[in-house]
Amino acid sequence: MSISMKVSGFRDIEKALAALPQGTAKGVARRAMRKELQPVADTANAFWPGATDNVFRVTSRLSRGQRADSGAGSSRSAVNLFVGANTGTDGAPHAHLLEFGTGPRFQKNGRFTGSVAPQPMLQPAWDIHKHSLLEGLGARLWDEIEKTIARRAKRAARA
Repeated sequence: MSISMKVSGFRDIEKALAALPQGTAKGVARRAMRKELQPVADTANAFWPGATDNVFRVTSRLSRGQRADSGAGSSRSAVNLFVGANTGTDGAPHAHLLEFGTGPRFQKNGRFTGSVAPQPMLQPAWDIHKHSLLEGLGARLWDEIEKTIARRAKRAARA
C-alpha cells in the first residue's frame, strides 16, 4: 500500500535545524516526534484489553531482536522513534501475540493448547493518526525550533 501526499515547508525546517548544533537539533526533532507520536500510543492503549494499563509507549530504544526487525538504520545523525509495547519487567512482552494472534499450538505430546485470534491495537491507532502526522510534525518542529532559539538567546544574553 502506498500513500501519495505533497508536503511543503520541510526544506525550511531542515535549514533551521541545520543552523542549530547537531545535538540540539536532534533534541528538537526528538521532542517534536515524541509529542506527535504520543496520540498513536494513547489510542493503542485505549484499544488494549486492560485499557487502564499503559502498555504502548513512544521510545527510541529497542531490544536487539526488535532493532533487527525494524529496518532502522544505524546512522548517528538520524533520529528514530518507535511506538510499541515495553518488553521489560514493567511491560507486556505478550503484546505482539495479542496484536497479530497465534496459530494453533500443540505440545510435544500432541495435546492442543489453543490459539489466539488477532486483536489489532497498533495498526488501527496508526491508521487513525497517519494522515495528520506529517502536518502536525511540521508545526511541532517549528514550535520546538522557536522555543529552542528563544532559550538559547536568553542564555546567551545572561552570559
